[in-house]
Amino acid sequence: MTDLPPFLITPRPKIWPFEEAEKIAAYLKQNGKEDPSKPVLMETGYGPSGLPHIGTFGEVARTSWVRQAFTALTGRPTRLLAFSDDMDGLRKVPDNVPNQEMLRQHLGHPLSRIPDPFGKYDSFSAHNNAMLRSFLDSFGFEYEFASSSQYYTEGRFDAALKRVLEVHEAIVKAVLPTLGPERKATYSPILPIHPETGVVMQVKMEKVDPVAGTVAWRDESGKLFETEVTAGRAKLQWKADWAMRWYALGVDYEMSGKDLIESVKLSGKICKILGAQPPQGLTYELFLDEKGQKISKSKGNGLSVEEWLRYAPAESLAQYMFNAPQRAKRLYFDVIPKATDEYYSHAETLRRTSQEEAEGEVQRYTNPAWFIDKGQIPTQLKTPVSFAMLLNLVSAANAENADILWGFLKRYDPTLTPEAYPEVSRLIEYALIYYADFVKAYKEFRAPTDQERNALHALAQGLASLDETKRQEGEALQNLVFEIGKTYEFTPLRAWFSCLYEVLLGQKEGPRFGSFVALYGIDATIGLIKSALERK
Repeated sequence: MTDLPPFLITPRPKIWPFEEAEKIAAYLKQNGKEDPSKPVLMETGYGPSGLPHIGTFGEVARTSWVRQAFTALTGRPTRLLAFSDDMDGLRKVPDNVPNQEMLRQHLGHPLSRIPDPFGKYDSFSAHNNAMLRSFLDSFGFEYEFASSSQYYTEGRFDAALKRVLEVHEAIVKAVLPTLGPERKATYSPILPIHPETGVVMQVKMEKVDPVAGTVAWRDESGKLFETEVTAGRAKLQWKADWAMRWYALGVDYEMSGKDLIESVKLSGKICKILGAQPPQGLTYELFLDEKGQKISKSKGNGLSVEEWLRYAPAESLAQYMFNAPQRAKRLYFDVIPKATDEYYSHAETLRRTSQEEAEGEVQRYTNPAWFIDKGQIPTQLKTPVSFAMLLNLVSAANAENADILWGFLKRYDPTLTPEAYPEVSRLIEYALIYYADFVKAYKEFRAPTDQERNALHALAQGLASLDETKRQEGEALQNLVFEIGKTYEFTPLRAWFSCLYEVLLGQKEGPRFGSFVALYGIDATIGLIKSALERK
């Protein structure tokens, strides 16, 4: 990238939010938007026909991190607009809401003009918009909420809508090649609201009058109507609507999923027809379920935000979203422990490097925890024991309450107490729930082979003969495990560790075994081995 404005941070951090920030800076320079006093506008979109979901979280979180990087890089103010497309017509009744028969009677009506099936708000979209705002607020996102219906009815899009009428034929010409035969016959970017039925109409325009700001059209019965496109009497088809919003509001950045690549291209064309450059953006990959299938709200596959937060803290979900947004990732329960430990590892590194002034200033900007914690140093999150280790401790001990785990932890290190380490307390509660739901019912112990029996017997003897000074040294214990694996000629050596996990813990994967023994205790580990050797 050449001819960029001067940046506040040098060298520039090599991590994706800062790379996106550089792209935004280049976009602004290329398009004459270099006034440092004018906030840079970033946008996210939300369709309020359903409740907020994990994709909503991901898009707002990732845009917030780009915003944070841009401000750090340039010092320029920014705004984040969370835009709700609540003027859209209801196409189908969601499965997870009450009063479905009432909703069926309002199919085709704008979401903002349909009664709330929950009976709490003025409209269905008002209910879902409130859920969205509560959802975003619970994660501490800084944003401005915007309602499509409000912007349309208050006239904030009126000038842009009249511009759409001026270039109506050019927009139609750009969109028609992307449509099937039936829709081609009736396509217009203008969707008038039927003045009698309230339905969002997808009909051919018989007349477009840019001067009067009106369109003429017929409904199914053949009745002719002339509708002003301003003040909420009409809306735009969604790809044109997206482009019009970029044009009307001057949006500088908006990211979107891989499934919308062609839509982004088309909306970009429409934006240029209207007379503006489309915003800079990032195409992120989609989430997959445990079978490698695309996550779908209607299918209900994959993992919801609420489900994730039952098993781990919100920071772990943010860490998962932060990692490689342009790579497809499985979004299922088994990714939670790794994401949790990744976050705490990054938080610890951020604490350490922040204390080393010059080095810390550089390194913090490439640390995911700096983004996740909004530029703050997470000084309170002390976790000397990993979440994965706690899960294995719960599994080995078949623990059903926190006291059992604290007993092991205090024996390992008397300073490990709930009072001194409240974050460990929180992780223990998560570990107990995760174990009960996902590990306990699926544990499957196998009997050891003859080679494994001999090696396990030798391990038990080796552990019993260790002198007191090495019984809690994870490295010494790990070395002992390695030596026994080599002595009994496990090839490859990881086959020996697979034996330890499958025979002793009843699972396919496990912890660094020396550290586990130090925490679980020599005598308890020997007990696991003895039980395994009795298994036929």
